Amino acid sequence: MDRLEAMSILLTVVETGSLSAAGRRLNVPLATVSRKVSELEAHLGTRLFNRSSRQVTPTDAGLAYIAACRRILDDVEEAERVASGEFRAPRGDLIVTAPIVFGRLHLAPVAIDFLRTYPDVDIRIVFSDQFVDLLEDHVDLALRIGPLPDSRLIAIHLGTVRHVVCASPAYLAERGVPRHPAELEAHACVAFQTLTAGGVWTFKEATVAPRARLVVTTADAAIAAAIAGVGLTRVLSYQIADAVRSGALAVVLEPFEPAPLPVSLVHAGERLLPLKLRAFLDFATPRLKARVTRAALPIAEAENRAAP
Repeated sequence: MDRLEAMSILLTVVETGSLSAAGRRLNVPLATVSRKVSELEAHLGTRLFNRSSRQVTPTDAGLAYIAACRRILDDVEEAERVASGEFRAPRGDLIVTAPIVFGRLHLAPVAIDFLRTYPDVDIRIVFSDQFVDLLEDHVDLALRIGPLPDSRLIAIHLGTVRHVVCASPAYLAERGVPRHPAELEAHACVAFQTLTAGGVWTFKEATVAPRARLVVTTADAAIAAAIAGVGLTRVLSYQIADAVRSGALAVVLEPFEPAPLPVSLVHAGERLLPLKLRAFLDFATPRLKARVTRAALPIAEAENRAAP
């Protein structure tokens, strides 16, 4: 059995969703596709797909093996490129994930510039404030905000961001500036669900459960409500940097903020990175570091803004 050929066929089955569709794309008989997959399953001693009359879906074992096949075939392609000594421009599809607001403000502009420089690479950005698993979700690169669990993944540090509490100057002028987290219980608040687990806000030395007059599921909505004067909200510093600098929002309670959160690019860390991924990392890393630095909100500036 030619295992590299069988792996290539296996990935085509995954991409097309069925054995027959894979056969049409590869221009080989359905029987050949079915036999190659069956040979792989027999060799591994496990079932890779659950089959129905119309489609196939990977089993848990199949998902892990499919991810490994992708890495192996990328490594083979890269090794051949290195061995041949021939230049080849990066090409192919690149899948990147990032939190919604950071992705919109910072990752997307960098990706657009990258596409202008590398016309043979196509990018799909998955915007999500939920955890996206690189292997299970077949993602090449993730931008993470927060501590990283121990794993085999490779992380590139881009900078840090802060958890901040903010409100409009008009709201603070009317209701007063809170000087301690305990005072939040007397204020109206806008809860951003992702950062408000269990309805509590955690600070350096205190945990409070503010009155949430409005609960939303995106940072953009929480920020818009705070600017409109609904109440105080708690978001990440880069999300409101422009609003603070323009005077639309003011940051409060800086002395009580928890430790800053690291911002990282994370990838699977193959020994030979696919050329498309290496090119994107070389291009995006210094640009994203610069953007994180520019988006930082100096505490001195925040304190000046906080006075109504």
